[in-house]
Amino acid sequence: MAWATATPSVHDWPLPAPAGSAQPSLVVAADGDLLLAWVERREGGGHRMRFARHEAGTGWSPTRTVAEGADWFVNWADVPSLLALPDGSLWAHLLVKNGEATYAYDTRLLRSRDAGMSWTALGPVHDDGTPTEHGFASLWPQGHDRLGVAWLDGRHTGGGGHGHHGGAGAMSLRAAVLGPDGRKATEAQIDARTCDCCQTDVAVTARGPLLVYRDRSEGEVRDILATRFDGSAWSASVPVHADGWVMPACPVNGPAVAALGEQAWVAWYTAAEGRVALRLAASRDAGDSFTAPREVVLGEHLLGRVDLAADASGVWLAWMEEGADGQSLWLARFAHDLAKEHWRLRVAAVPGRGRGTGFPRLRLAAGEAWLAWTAVEGGLPSLRGARVRSP
Repeated sequence: MAWATATPSVHDWPLPAPAGSAQPSLVVAADGDLLLAWVERREGGGHRMRFARHEAGTGWSPTRTVAEGADWFVNWADVPSLLALPDGSLWAHLLVKNGEATYAYDTRLLRSRDAGMSWTALGPVHDDGTPTEHGFASLWPQGHDRLGVAWLDGRHTGGGGHGHHGGAGAMSLRAAVLGPDGRKATEAQIDARTCDCCQTDVAVTARGPLLVYRDRSEGEVRDILATRFDGSAWSASVPVHADGWVMPACPVNGPAVAALGEQAWVAWYTAAEGRVALRLAASRDAGDSFTAPREVVLGEHLLGRVDLAADASGVWLAWMEEGADGQSLWLARFAHDLAKEHWRLRVAAVPGRGRGTGFPRLRLAAGEAWLAWTAVEGGLPSLRGARVRSP
């Protein structure tokens, strides 16, 4: 498939994270500044989550610590995140072990009201108390000063690990809203049976937050579903597209979503009918329905690991590939209706093989795309960054 020949410009974006850092989280604050968070190892053991603010014209602020501990669950696919609410508060989530099983851990929240100078630990988002998996969380601003959070919840699995075929229950999807005081105002189960370890994602439309995730049917079909929150209840989940991908295990490759008013877009990896593909679909009604998807990439070289963003200029899609010459990070921009691909480019060669390079992050600010990702050289991870300006 051909695309436009205009070439965007790529510029190095040096990041403040030290060598050994991984698992980037990248968000845009209400004032347009970028916030980058990451996880790094402590000398003597354990980990810490740190972040810095990138201000237009002045660069990086001093690095600050969100939290640290010796009992964290640290994983290439399920990663902590940072979020800035319109009221100026900062929120973060991290993963802390809650039992002996490999995948027994909590999603725990923290809040800062002083620009990250100090943090208050609010505890787990869930209250079931089971030593099971609670992760793959997505955070969003539920209005001016409230936080929304969705997560995969293993309370019914018995802690049996991914798959849960041994008579235990399935992984479920839950969501909650917390007030500015950090207290939970609402909580609901959205789906009683989901994929065990695919990332969730959320974008705020003009009609409320739109949450996307990988479902798991009784017949092991693992397609992407979407649901929207109207402030009091979640809508019935609808397929973004009926891929019909029958997969007996979790692909660890969740969807990404972006929104602009009542327009929304979802990107995802699939291997339905043996065809490895990256698909992108659009919605004109805030996620009630979706157009037939556009296939962006086809082939075994596709890793997926997508991220997505949108602005007035179009829809920006990032993904990872791995070929004989190694891994690479790609970026493309499309028209809002997805009828035209404006351009695509290989942003960077990514040192490392397999899973250690994790998932790249994409955000839009000041008319440019900003990306952060993990490189692995000699077994040591480090964060890399780039900014891309469209022609």
